Amino acid sequence: MKLIIIEDEGPAAEKLLLSIKACNITTELLAVLGSVQEAVEWFQHHAQPDMIFMDIQLTDGLSFKIFDHVKISCPVIFTTAYDDYWQQAFEYNSIDYLLKPVQQEKLEATFAKYENIKQYFSSHFQSLMQYHQNPAADKIKKRFLVKRGVDYIAVKAEDIAYFYAVHKLVCMMDRNGQKFILDKSLAEIEKDIDPAIFYRANRKYLVNITAIKKIKSYPKSKLQLEVAPPVEEEILISQENVSDFKNWMGS
Repeated sequence: MKLIIIEDEGPAAEKLLLSIKACNITTELLAVLGSVQEAVEWFQHHAQPDMIFMDIQLTDGLSFKIFDHVKISCPVIFTTAYDDYWQQAFEYNSIDYLLKPVQQEKLEATFAKYENIKQYFSSHFQSLMQYHQNPAADKIKKRFLVKRGVDYIAVKAEDIAYFYAVHKLVCMMDRNGQKFILDKSLAEIEKDIDPAIFYRANRKYLVNITAIKKIKSYPKSKLQLEVAPPVEEEILISQENVSDFKNWMGS
């Protein structure tokens, strides 16, 4: 198993590595990274490991920022001395949240969980591929029930321009510029909508293809989207996701 450790304290990284070795699992440590910037640069030039152990508070900010710059697809185990971020952590490929000092039995349980997940997806790979290629119609939401004043109304999915996150809230904007507050995260909404129609542009925006009015080149090989109804901030497609986005637009 190839893994990396993202930790800004050398002794903590060494202690974690010793605990991992004590689990009697064959591992290969690819790198120990101490900052958001160092991690981003590493992922831009290396293949994904099998697992990441990631501290949350690094010298140059929260490690969640790493996901704003690179696409990480492997499982992440967050290790931190704080329990304030556990809910947010599970939006970032997390399969476990371990409090420091990491207890040996907790670490062993994490590896056992990883193996169970790996075996499950391996045994169900074919059915998962079939589902990905032909998602069942009843799994896709065709309407969203939202509140307007004291009343509830149903908004058709095709009438939604985009979903976006702001100040720990998730909002929905329809084609007419009406905004509604939802009680779901963007990650939950992404599972409910048709991936052929909606695209996760970044951590903040989930956009309907029909709402995209213009695509412009942006510095550092990024793309900028102009949508309707318009937004005040820039909606950017990262360099790592440009190819995927173009394939989606042309499919």
